[in-house]
Order: sequence, then structure tokens, then C-alpha cells
Amino acid sequence: MKPAPTLLLALLAWLGGAVTVATPAALAASSGPELRCGWFDNPTPGNAWLSDRQAEWVVGIQGGHQADGDWPDFPDAQWVPTNGHYGYGCACLRVLVDARKHEIERILGATVRPLKACEQDRALPRRPPEADAATR
Repeated sequence: MKPAPTLLLALLAWLGGAVTVATPAALAASSGPELRCGWFDNPTPGNAWLSDRQAEWVVGIQGGHQADGDWPDFPDAQWVPTNGHYGYGCACLRVLVDARKHEIERILGATVRPLKACEQDRALPRRPPEADAATR
């Protein structure tokens, strides 16, 4: 016996926020936490991405997409300034991603790595030598 439509609607109303409908976009973004390591770029306010072995992942675009969660907190010795205090460093991020859009949806955790770790990883994009490289 099928429940009457009004009974079904009442049950759904009673459950409230416990019922969610997964859209294709939500399914793409909910594949589970991933660990992604590589160059973390923050060239200008609100703009950031992570370039790892597989792709460039958008963390934030000024006036647009912004991942939830905290960005890595780089000490001066592990940060290469390229535009005032904006620049890049090496990091690992535990994230939820939308693989189709190459967007990081949520940062669950971030670990700063030594610049040398990314510099020596041949699978990552090469960086031009910086003037302060000898001081690292």
C-alpha cells in the first residue's frame, strides 16, 4: 500500500532539514576529503589557487568563488612575496573539491611545507628563481 501524498508531504515536513536532494554538482563536489600538495598562489587580494601534480585548483576568485575554510598561514621563511605581501608558498591542503570545475569547495586543514619540497618535486610546475633563494 502506497502512502497518501499528503501523508508523504507531512512526513517530509516533519523531517525538515534532514532530507536533502543531491544534485549532480553536489555529487561531484562530495567525493570525500582529498590531500592535495603543491604551490599555493595568492597573487592579489581574494585570488588564490593550488597547483598540484594533477591540476590547478581554484581556491578563490575575487568577486566570485571562495572556498570555505582557512588558507595556510605561511611564516616569512616559507613565503615568496611577488606583489607586496602577496606571493606563493608550498603547502598540503586537506580539501573537498568539485573535480569538474577544478575548484576547492572547502579547506578542512592546511599544512605549510618547506619551499624546497615543491621546488624539488619534478611533477609540479617550475618556478623562476627568486632573488632571495640563497637565503632559504
